[in-house]
Amino acid sequence: MAEKYEVIIIIVNEGYSEVVMNAARESGARGGTIAHARGTGTKEMEKKYGIVITPQKEMIYILVNTKIRDQVMSAINKVAGVDTKGQGIIFSLPVNDVSGLKFD
Repeated sequence: MAEKYEVIIIIVNEGYSEVVMNAARESGARGGTIAHARGTGTKEMEKKYGIVITPQKEMIYILVNTKIRDQVMSAINKVAGVDTKGQGIIFSLPVNDVSGLKFD
């Protein structure tokens, strides 16, 4: 594998996956996978961080070339990061190998 890839994982409140994907595509990502999830939290966390924990979540997985990871993550953070109504948590993990996908 000559190119290096990372998977960007975004956890947002339900209903924000399209906002995330629009920002990602505008930054060079080609697509992603959306899964429904349920988050857990405590009243102590809500009080400490000043946010309301919404249990219904969406998880978005986006495979990108490492070269564009930072710009994609930054764009997503602007529209759906922790300081927005989407309350997104965004992180990336390195990918060791990719098969079954064609990148132009």
